[in-house]
Amino acid sequence: MINRRHIRTKVMQSVYAILTSKSDNLTKEEKFLTTSIDKMYDLYVLMLDIFPRVKAIAKETIEISKKKHFATSEDLNPNTKFIENSAIVVLEESISFQTYKQENQLDNWHIEEKFMRTIFESLNKSELYRVYMSSSERSFKEDVRFLVDFFTEFIAPNETLANYFEDMNISWVDDIPFVNTWVVRSLEKLKKDKPFVLNEIYKDQEDRDFVKDLFRKVVLNHTTFEKEIENKTPNWETDRIADLDMIMIKMGICEFLHFSSIPVKATMNEYIEIAKDYSTQKSSFFINGVLDKVWRELDKTGRLNKLGRGRL
Repeated sequence: MINRRHIRTKVMQSVYAILTSKSDNLTKEEKFLTTSIDKMYDLYVLMLDIFPRVKAIAKETIEISKKKHFATSEDLNPNTKFIENSAIVVLEESISFQTYKQENQLDNWHIEEKFMRTIFESLNKSELYRVYMSSSERSFKEDVRFLVDFFTEFIAPNETLANYFEDMNISWVDDIPFVNTWVVRSLEKLKKDKPFVLNEIYKDQEDRDFVKDLFRKVVLNHTTFEKEIENKTPNWETDRIADLDMIMIKMGICEFLHFSSIPVKATMNEYIEIAKDYSTQKSSFFINGVLDKVWRELDKTGRLNKLGRGRL
């Protein structure tokens, strides 16, 4: 499920794209924005689908070993703990998970099986796998813990896999860290006796509307917001402010003026944190300073639009 910070990040990127390209096709860019968010679900499902596919390869490897001409006792009596992992079974038996894959034709890991085989080979040689397979414990909790460790050690940092996802969808480059966290949280919430259900990409309709409203209001009013910044950057002319920093400041001002339920502190904290990831540490201090001056002036002149929880 996408959170407000990632929504703001996606909006920031689309605002940057339309303003720097000087495009006047607002509808086209808005559609690209909403589609890129919706397609994050494909990335999420593909990452989760790695577990069943690697399990299938492990099972296939066991069956091949059994058919050797000179099969060893270990070949004939294999350790089946991984292929019986109960957390993977929950994913495999999820109707919503399997239906989404089928409806969206996400059969990637059968087509690109080499990625899954490479991952399994690395896992099979690892200390993590050795310890898990040799443990006498057989519990759902242990199975989930193993999948989380498997994901964080072998899937999340896999550069080859990241490059593959980037080739599939360029907007996924910035989505991967968020989706990695999403996958881990989903694994940790799995229940043995409860079906795994894919939730909506948005928490609610308010978040879905927030995407379009924030994007449109920033693009349509960006020159007005720029005037609010004048005289609040004594050491910088507005045309010398980095493009992304300027966009984040305008987005913050937009929230001050047009989103009455969002607290000022929440807005400022969000853009400070986004700046740390997409700009510089110095930029985060700069953005904080400018937004602080703007909201205080808006409050003093009675133009700060905050109601209810927005006054917190």
